Amino acid sequence: MLYQLHELNRSLLNPMMQWAEASSRLFTDPASPFSYTPFAHRIAAGYELMYRLGKQYEKPHFDIETIEINDKSVRIVEEVAAEKSFCTLLHFKKALPAKEFAALKQPTVLLVAPLSGHHATLLRDTVRSLLPGHDVYITDWVDARMAPLTEGPFHLHDYVYYIQDFIRKLGPDLHVISVCQPTVPVMAAISLMATAKDPKLPKTMTMMGGPIDPRKSPTQVNNLALEKTYAWFENQVIYSVPASQPGFGRKVYPGFLQHAGFIAMNPGRHAQSHWDFYEHLREGDNESAEEHRKFYDEYNAVLDMPAEYYLDTIKTVFQEHRLPLGTWEVEGKLVRPQDIKTVALFTIEGEKDDISGAGQTHAAQDLCSSIAKSSKQQFTAPQCGHYGIFSGRKWREIICPKIASFIANHS
Repeated sequence: MLYQLHELNRSLLNPMMQWAEASSRLFTDPASPFSYTPFAHRIAAGYELMYRLGKQYEKPHFDIETIEINDKSVRIVEEVAAEKSFCTLLHFKKALPAKEFAALKQPTVLLVAPLSGHHATLLRDTVRSLLPGHDVYITDWVDARMAPLTEGPFHLHDYVYYIQDFIRKLGPDLHVISVCQPTVPVMAAISLMATAKDPKLPKTMTMMGGPIDPRKSPTQVNNLALEKTYAWFENQVIYSVPASQPGFGRKVYPGFLQHAGFIAMNPGRHAQSHWDFYEHLREGDNESAEEHRKFYDEYNAVLDMPAEYYLDTIKTVFQEHRLPLGTWEVEGKLVRPQDIKTVALFTIEGEKDDISGAGQTHAAQDLCSSIAKSSKQQFTAPQCGHYGIFSGRKWREIICPKIASFIANHS
């Protein structure tokens, strides 16, 4: 019923939000006489803030049209490399003649985006920074409310199999980078391939800010999973997609609940950010206001997760800690990170990460005990929060060059 009430609320708010948007433009458009009235900036700022607080945020686009390679502008074309029921493998293809692209000798990178509430476009900055020196593919997860019931369920083990399929499609000369949540299923996927001596094993795996061992430096996210029972999650946060969506009847963990959780972690910070946005609009600081719009256009755009995948993750990763305890079985096959020998490992954490605490990602170093020390590397980014690991100045200037160097050394 909660999902249906949410949709009803959205439909009721929609006309009001359209009115707020139109009113904001009425007091800012130079062609409108209202824009020359006293306090026009204040009134317009108030209307736009109202609009942005109540509007429905759609899935953003990557909007990576060109990049610079050797002082030359190269056009980027998004193409579908593989398509599954719950994920599309996107390729950011460089529009270059085949011989010219081959001459660049760029390593192939599979960037595994999180399926944890936000769209893959959250990694836009990650993709943009990697593109000049790498041939980049990314997992673009499907919003579960858009997947008809006929597509069947999607479990955590299905996630593992998806990753294996993508690795086999792109490997063996492949480098896998996983950000946050997918570090766990990526570890499982590569471990199972190593156990089976799969010839398509990748060259490297880079794991960034993920819950490999959530018992280390537990955060609010980890504590919530332990404070509540599995039955509580099953009964309190799982809802059916309403009839207005293609996935009508599918059980999901709704994106709007995840978004509420994101906001609840730092309510004061978000309130201050919105007040600053109002002040920037009022003062005519359009550059700062636009930065706010870009951030929240991404941050507020959320997707629904399949219920079975979400519940599997709660139980396997956060409650029973099966990966670090060595008890995780994927449909009867034991996940053994110690079987990985030929895949180089790089783990990255943020010193101030409040989602994946200190040591949670670096725990992969001990689990992968058969990888030679010369093929292991770890880095903790100083003064860096969770999102700063893969987006922003520190990502571009410090972390991305380290990953590029790691990949080059093991290509």
